[in-house]
Amino acid sequence: MIGYLFLAIALLCGAIKGYCGKKSGGTLTHPSDAMLVNTVRMLACIFIGLAMVLIGGEWRQLLPDWQVLAIGALSGVGTAVFVVTWLLSVQRGAYMLVDVFLLLGVILPILLCRVFYNEPISWTQWIGIGILLIAGYIMCTYNTSVKGKMKLSSLGLLVLCAVSYGLTDFSQKMFVKSAPEVGIAVFNLYTYLFAAVVLLLCFALFRAKEKKTSELPHQPPKKVLLPIVGYVIVMAVCLFLNSYFKTAAAKHLDATQIYPLSQGGSLILSMLMSAILFREKINLKAIVGVALSFVALLLINVL
Repeated sequence: MIGYLFLAIALLCGAIKGYCGKKSGGTLTHPSDAMLVNTVRMLACIFIGLAMVLIGGEWRQLLPDWQVLAIGALSGVGTAVFVVTWLLSVQRGAYMLVDVFLLLGVILPILLCRVFYNEPISWTQWIGIGILLIAGYIMCTYNTSVKGKMKLSSLGLLVLCAVSYGLTDFSQKMFVKSAPEVGIAVFNLYTYLFAAVVLLLCFALFRAKEKKTSELPHQPPKKVLLPIVGYVIVMAVCLFLNSYFKTAAAKHLDATQIYPLSQGGSLILSMLMSAILFREKINLKAIVGVALSFVALLLINVL
């Protein structure tokens, strides 16, 4: 039961983060702007993580072995790719479509946990995963009716977003299986350290390239950040808490329970947010897609 409580907290933090991301994403002109904003988010998460490590008395664990560092690096790179592709994808498509692809991305950690940790997948859960795929297809057709035909570049962003999301989730399972004695705050701290380094390097490379090729003017970092600084701070706090509590839930739940439920619940919250806050049109396809997702979650977690 405690695992589901942790997951509920993670979902709430994820929904708040998603709202702030959607509201702030429209102000960004270039991909490098998204990398700048997310670099600042990672730096804020580092300070939050360091504070939690010190408060929790886990500072003696700040020099973990190479295995924890390697898992933290995988998590950090996955997080860096995910946050940028997510923000750019939300700019280009319907808000719900991004969560649909993330719903498909949860299949990756489920299969990897089956291969590496022998976590069982029952036949009802396989059926549930199949229904999730059907729901994903229906929701893709919903996006076409709302935003028009999807460009190949937008599809590539969504696929990259889903894969990086799945690898980040799997890294959480790798951590709780490989180093259960290490504190979660320590793992999150290393995740955001690696993510910040990757994003800072990518920001420098993309900004240099854009100045040579883009016709749109570039604003100084200060002007990019100041209008959305409140959203960025809230997103940083919610990102850290979402990752923290999802990792905590991974100690109590199998991959087939935590990841479909996490993203399925997020999809339902996204539909409500899209309709109420962002005024996106919710048609019959969207409702059918979410209903199928709910049925799939019942098969995976209850039956």
